Amino acid sequence: MERIIVLLTAAASVLALLFALFTARKIMKFDEGTDLMKKISQSVRKGANAYLNRQYRIVIVFFAVIFVILCVMAAFKLLTPYVPFAFLTGGFFSGLSGFIGMKIATASNARTANACRKDLNGGLRVAFSAGSVMGFTVVGLGLLDITLWFFLLKFVFKLPNNEITSAMLTFGMGASSMALFARVGGGIFTKAADVGADLVGKVEAGIPEDDPRNPAVIADNVGDNVGDVAGMGADLYESYVGSIISSCALGVSAFSALSESGMDFKAMALPLCIAAIGVLCSVIGTFLVRTKEGATQKQLLSALSKGTNFSAILIAIVSFPLVWFVLGKEHWQIYLAILSGLISGVLIGKSTEYFTSDSYSPTRKLAKSSETGTATLMISGLSVGMLSTLIPILIVSACVLISYFVSGGKAAPSMGLYGIALAAVGMLSTLGITLATDAYGPVADNAGGIAEMAGLDKKVRERTDALDSLGNTTAATGKGFAIGSAALTALALMASYIDKIKSFGAEAAEKISNLNINNPTVLIGLFIGACLPFVFAALTMNSVGRAAQSVVIEVRRQFKEIKGLMTGENDPDYAKCVDLCTKSSLHEMILPTIVAVIVPIAVGLILGCTGVVGMLAGATATGFLMAVFMSNSGGAWDNAKKYIEGGNFGGKGSENHKAAVVGDTVGDPFKDTSGPAINILIKLLSMVSIVFAALVVKISIL
Repeated sequence: MERIIVLLTAAASVLALLFALFTARKIMKFDEGTDLMKKISQSVRKGANAYLNRQYRIVIVFFAVIFVILCVMAAFKLLTPYVPFAFLTGGFFSGLSGFIGMKIATASNARTANACRKDLNGGLRVAFSAGSVMGFTVVGLGLLDITLWFFLLKFVFKLPNNEITSAMLTFGMGASSMALFARVGGGIFTKAADVGADLVGKVEAGIPEDDPRNPAVIADNVGDNVGDVAGMGADLYESYVGSIISSCALGVSAFSALSESGMDFKAMALPLCIAAIGVLCSVIGTFLVRTKEGATQKQLLSALSKGTNFSAILIAIVSFPLVWFVLGKEHWQIYLAILSGLISGVLIGKSTEYFTSDSYSPTRKLAKSSETGTATLMISGLSVGMLSTLIPILIVSACVLISYFVSGGKAAPSMGLYGIALAAVGMLSTLGITLATDAYGPVADNAGGIAEMAGLDKKVRERTDALDSLGNTTAATGKGFAIGSAALTALALMASYIDKIKSFGAEAAEKISNLNINNPTVLIGLFIGACLPFVFAALTMNSVGRAAQSVVIEVRRQFKEIKGLMTGENDPDYAKCVDLCTKSSLHEMILPTIVAVIVPIAVGLILGCTGVVGMLAGATATGFLMAVFMSNSGGAWDNAKKYIEGGNFGGKGSENHKAAVVGDTVGDPFKDTSGPAINILIKLLSMVSIVFAALVVKISIL
């Protein structure tokens, strides 16, 4: 069975990567359009490549430093010798996922715009295909990384199952670190450019969005790719592998505690099998995505939902016999935990859609609030975001309760924790197609910019705007999905941390046993952890603000000093804005990432392992709420602006529109920088805590 599992996951990873390759080659056969369209697309591609090259040079230094630290710890027997190398591979594959996704996205933007010259369905298919390359690259590389390590540790180094999962957990730290750099750096870049372009171009100069006279317009398009594509790919890669490996670790722990011979490996095999089958279900779902000319927002959303819902239903059906075959009929109830995760993911997506899509009342009421000015629009947007946290927290809470008790948590708590981890795997099992619907958005956004800058027919821009508006909703839905899975994965990782501490012997197990709220170290850790997402959000928001200021000043300078710019006689200096955003984002991304790595180590060395558990609990609770609030507020402000631009409440150029642009400007770093990065933060805190657990047990003060 061990070799069958390796072959199955390897086959699934190859299937995903071959499908991504096939789809990419199909995209490259489409025409890029006019020479001007090709030139604009090339400028975006060049800027995105330059940014990632410079970002990776900084990231390599960080990884080299951490690798040396981990090697020193391994030399002192605080880690196994495999951990430093697992850390590197996790970071490498996470970064590679984002890089490949960005490359295909920048190759697809002009092709999507050109396809929209013919019809809406053609544009949707090209943009969605580009998103599919990202989605299946992420799951393919994720399963490949897991398969390689499992093969090496099981068949080459012949480690026992508990040591295999312990070592494999640590490559999540590398993936999370890379994801945080990608999300924060890319998020700062894209929102600095977006804010600068909107505030000076749309509000001050009164020119349309993506107008070629705006010096920041190319930087804005570059930012969509490095933040919303490369950053998102790295983000969901680490969510995907983190959920699988944490469930493997908890499965081994649960069945070892029950003393069921041979079942620990089967428990480790189940999440790998679910992920492998999920690839096939996702591939089938992609063929169902299509629409017709003149489709409404709801019809476009239905077209994408058809594929994702079909994949979810298919994996729900297949998972039952899979659980029965792998774990046996006596453990069939664990299937209900997987099902609860699948259903929770769909429901969180629907909740996010309701609060952010302009097809529903919250966003339409938000647009209406612009009639009384910017202040009321800002107040209403904050209210929408805060209220939107209620339903996801209830969904996740219900999922945790159901998955815990149906898995036998009442009699055996370790089994309940395994069930929670499997719920996260279930939620992410169809990530291939779910991520495709998310990653398609930036491609559609870029296509709209190219259509505007290339002076294409108004009908083309209407089609790209329809795809872009849908992309805002699917992006918000994808972020809600990622945040929900992050919360479940963080809970599973917290349980893995406690198991890790217990593995160091009776003295360590006694220390970790007192997790009562009246334990001062737990309480202090809880407060510190609860504060961390706020501090992290503040750091990233300030970073966007500072970077945007430099772009605003530069755009104003060019409007003032370049003669004939506003009349179209001379071109702006696009490269200057791209360079400004690159320098600012790379400088600003360092501090938030260092904070995320250092704080759990510092808390552990001072407060001990119980303080770390308190910190992880506090960060998970407030981080989940903050991420949902910021993501949904930003998405609602963005779509309220687009709803007004569609001719409602005065349309483009009206005072209502100007108020909505300000709301969208504030919401941009909410939804594309701080909010998405928080879900990485809560998992990275857990990963770092697990890696440095031995050091904390050995030399902590309390």
